[in-house]
Parts: sequence; C-alpha cells; structure tokens
Amino acid sequence: MKILVAGAGGFIGGHLVSRLKADGHKLTCVDIKPLEYWFQIFDDNQNFSLDLKEFENCKKILKDGIEYVFNMACNMGGMGFIENNKAECMLSVLINTNLLRASLQKKVKKYLFSSSACVYNQDKQKNSFIDGLKEIDSYPALPEDGYGWEKLFSERMCNHFYEDFGLNVRIIRYHNVYGPFGTFDGGREKAPAALCRKVINAKLNNIKEIEVWGDGEQTRSFMYINDCIEGTLKIFESNYNKVLNLGSSEQVSINELLNKIEKISNYNFKRNYDLNKPKGVRGRSSDNTLLKDVIGWEPRTSLDDGIKKTYEWIAEEIKTKRNLKKFSKY
Repeated sequence: MKILVAGAGGFIGGHLVSRLKADGHKLTCVDIKPLEYWFQIFDDNQNFSLDLKEFENCKKILKDGIEYVFNMACNMGGMGFIENNKAECMLSVLINTNLLRASLQKKVKKYLFSSSACVYNQDKQKNSFIDGLKEIDSYPALPEDGYGWEKLFSERMCNHFYEDFGLNVRIIRYHNVYGPFGTFDGGREKAPAALCRKVINAKLNNIKEIEVWGDGEQTRSFMYINDCIEGTLKIFESNYNKVLNLGSSEQVSINELLNKIEKISNYNFKRNYDLNKPKGVRGRSSDNTLLKDVIGWEPRTSLDDGIKKTYEWIAEEIKTKRNLKKFSKY
C-alpha cells in the first residue's frame, strides 16, 4: 500500500513507520522537525520536513497515488509541557483539519487520526483508582485544557468528514504510550520515561533521592509501544469508524510505578514529592470492552515487562552520551 505517515519523526510515528516498512508498504513520511531530530528515520522511505498546519503543504505531501493516511502529528508532551503550552497544543487542530481537506481532494481511501485519553471529562477522573473510562465518558465535554480540547474537536471533525463526505476514518484514543526510542528528557517526556531517567541518573551519580511530581498516588494505565502499534494496525484494518480506546487496563499509581523501577534498577532512594508541579487528573485508566468487541484483542504487555525494556534502553542511551561527553575531551 502507498501510505502517508504524518508525525513520522515522533515516538509513535517512528515505531509505526518501522512496522509498516517491515510489512513491505511504500511510505511517504513527514514531520515538522528537521530530519536530524527524528526519533527513527529510514533512508529508503520518502522523508520530508514540512509544517502540516499549512494547507498547501498538506496538498503537496499527498501525492497522487497515496491511498492511506496515518495522522500521528501534533504538538504535545507530558503534563509539564501540556499544562504550559495550551495555545501551541491547540494549533495542532490545523494539521488534522487541513489533512482531512487534502485527503478528501486526493480521494484517500482511509484516514486514521490519533487522539488521546486527555479528551475525557475531568470530573470523572477525580479519584486515584477509578473504573476504566469508556468511549462515551468524553461527554459531557470537560477535557484537559488546550491539548484535550484540540483532540476532542479533531475527533468530531473526523466524524463529520465521514458523515458529510464519506471519508473512511479511524479514530484511536491512546492511553499513555511508553517504550524505547522515545523522549526521556528535555521537558516533553512522560512519567515512565521521566522516572526511569531520574532513577538512572541518581544511581550513576550516587544521589539518594529523586523528585516526584505530586504525591505519587495519582494513577494511570501505561501501554507499551509494541502493543500500541499492533492495536493501531488492527483498528485500521477493521470496519469500525467510530472512536476506540487503545490502552492498557492495568491501572497503577505513580508510587507503584516507581516501586517497579526501583526493583529493576536495584537502587534504593528517597522520594521527594513536589506538590506544586503539574500532575494532571487524579486517576485514569482504559475500559477495553468495546475494543475487545470490535477487534477481539487488547494490549497484553505487562507493565513489569515493558518498563524493564524501557529502563534498559534509556540507561544505555544515558551511559552512551555520558561516555561520549567524557571522551570528547581528548
């Protein structure tokens, strides 16, 4: 198949490109970042650095013959980024709007939009451990300000392009994706990567405490990247064109996540809780009832297995950079 992956230079986008390439598809890849900043890049794909908020760029990249679009592109990061960059997050609505318009013009056969669990009503996420959120729990609307509103609006835009114009859409709500080849520092990283980095650096530098945002009792479910890609392709290949959750139902507190990382690292430390840092909603987890009904599958990688692989990858990255910095003096 001839496929466009928007946001190909990002974390999920890079893993998706890797899988689609391995499956033998012909790929056009685009991201706003310069090529040297893409998380994964494959030279035998067509790779472009373009701002898809511009309609002309969307038309340019959707060359004649492209049949399928995976829209993974948006300006986002962990809670530290989302809470402090609301306008920047909301501007991503232009990417989805203009890609939809261009896809309609170019007669694209199928269009997938990557949404987020940040669309869910915050009033339903006030307790630490909650029942999994069902797709219907996004209404009445009260999503995360900025990023959540952009995703919810873009979901509706996809629905209306299907209803009004017949564009074949797929809409996926991702729940906290983590794994290797992702951001682990710089301000956009999410909790699993950030906590792995903090513990690794503490161990390397013999530091006996780490900073934790919030009181550690806020909960999430975390989905390993391999499950994310597998579920994405299963949903894409299905006949279901309404919103679907894609996330793990294994809900844990940040403290429980830290316990797992502490065990993996074989390093004991004190937790310094900062209640003034961004921490998001109190509790969130995915209800996978509809997902299992539609595709007969749900994420299967345990947090123990996934976080171990993630920790080991980040540790190797940090040690490599540390060694390069040390030997660059000579």
